[in-house]
Amino acid sequence: MNTSLSVTTGALPTTDPALELALREGLDVVEARLRAAVGNTDPLADAASRHLVEAGGKRVRPMLTLLGAHLADPVRAAVAPEVLDAAVVCELTHLASLYHDDVMDSAPTRRGAPAAHHVWGNNVAILTGDLLFARASNVVAGLGPQAVRVQAETFERLCLGQLHETVGPRPDEDAVAHYLDVLSDKTASLIATAGRFGAMFAGGSAQVVEAVVRYGEDVGVAFQLADDVLDLTSEAGDSGKRPGTDLREGVPTLPVLLVRRAAAEGDAAAAEVVALLDSGRLGDDAVLARAVEALRAHPVTAQARATARQWAERATTHLAALPPSPARQALEAYAGTVADRVS
Repeated sequence: MNTSLSVTTGALPTTDPALELALREGLDVVEARLRAAVGNTDPLADAASRHLVEAGGKRVRPMLTLLGAHLADPVRAAVAPEVLDAAVVCELTHLASLYHDDVMDSAPTRRGAPAAHHVWGNNVAILTGDLLFARASNVVAGLGPQAVRVQAETFERLCLGQLHETVGPRPDEDAVAHYLDVLSDKTASLIATAGRFGAMFAGGSAQVVEAVVRYGEDVGVAFQLADDVLDLTSEAGDSGKRPGTDLREGVPTLPVLLVRRAAAEGDAAAAEVVALLDSGRLGDDAVLARAVEALRAHPVTAQARATARQWAERATTHLAALPPSPARQALEAYAGTVADRVS
């Protein structure tokens, strides 16, 4: 559920040569430290811990940590070792959560490779996630009490988001509002922390830190909403997933929640889509394809697309009071990329 721009594509949200070079150099260091952090003398723990790191480069959280630092102070961003350690902490935490997510969602693949639980079983996958959380805690402990507190609060939100997604909305709770709250905790909280750490450890003012946090909260929700739409509209299957993967696995996404709401309000076309979704036959590729096409054609998908764009656009408003800079432009460009994904 958590996805991002890939470092391996070489795509960075800036046209400023100096910032691009600084980001690439910083991300190279983070990658090396990340691979060192997941290493283990135990052969099984080492192989399982390296599995997702080796599977591919989704490093948006370290990128946002570096951008948060450059937004605060480009000079300190280039020399502060704490910034790089904080970037590693955020990516380790993200990777750990993916091991757990894939077990809970019974996901067969992750980043185009077999999910860890398909290789080693659920217990090893869960324990590997726990091991990576422990490694993240070890790194963050060297960053001081405030960083430990922020990491603990973020971890709590990750757990609450997963818990609330698992149990679903209360009978008296709006399902869409519940879903957005889940995304805020499960996805956006860590993205916001990534930017926060960068700004913090580069000596950013309270205004800069707050702006980056608010930006991260909104752009994180926007990214997942865009991913919801791409599950229906992409041809390649974003993040190593085939189109319709979320439908097949019964994952509640914004288009699905909206079409269920429309059906409950008497929309006949929506009711037909819901009947397909609830047919119990989505394991059949032909039925799944019909469900994807029907949901893609219904106006709720356009509504979900517009909602993703709104969250991405709102993210940039939090930066408006800050002085123009290459880092601010890069953050605005990244939000624009999120919006463009669903165009």
